[in-house]
Amino acid sequence: MSDFVSDFWGYYIAGIVIAGIAWLAYVLYTQSHLKVPKGQKVETMGHVWDEDLQEYNNPLPKWWMMMFYITLAFAVGYLVLYPGLGAFAGTKHWSTAGQYKDEVAKKDAEVQPLYDKYMKVDVATLSKDPAAHKSGQSLFLTYCVQCHGSDARGAKGFPNLTDDDWLYGGTPEKIVETLNGGRAGQMPAFGAAFGEEKVTDVANYVLKIAGRKAGDGPGDFDPQRATRGEATFKQVCVACHQADGKGSQTIGAPNLTDKVWLYGGSKATIIETITNGRGNRMPAWKEALGEGKVHLLAAYVYGLSRNPETADRKE
Repeated sequence: MSDFVSDFWGYYIAGIVIAGIAWLAYVLYTQSHLKVPKGQKVETMGHVWDEDLQEYNNPLPKWWMMMFYITLAFAVGYLVLYPGLGAFAGTKHWSTAGQYKDEVAKKDAEVQPLYDKYMKVDVATLSKDPAAHKSGQSLFLTYCVQCHGSDARGAKGFPNLTDDDWLYGGTPEKIVETLNGGRAGQMPAFGAAFGEEKVTDVANYVLKIAGRKAGDGPGDFDPQRATRGEATFKQVCVACHQADGKGSQTIGAPNLTDKVWLYGGSKATIIETITNGRGNRMPAWKEALGEGKVHLLAAYVYGLSRNPETADRKE
């Protein structure tokens, strides 16, 4: 009821519930005292089925009436114990959120000794433990699969965690830092500042330092445009991507000289990125998961790019 702007609505709902129960009790009481006088013929309700099956206006049997009384008594008892009367929380103060927290706390208490055991092992060593890997995978499939996929290879805008390319660094400490605090990546839009021609020039220079060939194909770069784009790149883009285009893990600026692209490496996509910018956010998991789960999850992610069976290595 805290979503309402006035306490009136809590009383309003409670009044409707109480009035409804009281009315049902009154109707039930009056109907339970109805009797057919001796010798009086019971009239039918005028409904006939299968030629001779008729509905008579007889009072309900006593055992049936008792079932209704029991139902009303149960309703009153329930509303005393549990929420149902507007803002009144019930004497047991039960709520779905409270029950969820209790269940999570109970489960955490059961598995805490396991997390305490894993916390004594550093992330790099823990990543080689088969049992820890299985537990970390379980956490990953619960919390991370929505963005990074079940195989951890990501998708457009979501990093591949199985290669050795890292925006903010792939050391155990950096992975733990990323999981705990999250990340907020932001590439500013330069379309308005550069104009269409200059954006295209910079895109061609990016293709050049990424190792593409000179030509007029969809993935090739135009040498003349690339030359003009280099001047702009070294005036503006170096602030994040550095003079050599290899980026900076300190601020999460990607390396533009490799073959790894978060949003795609086609000429059209690069032009789109420079024109409109990019924004991405990795949520912080410290409060939701706790130190033990983050430690275990970090070990799993760290091990993915170092396991020959799962790693997606660059050539």
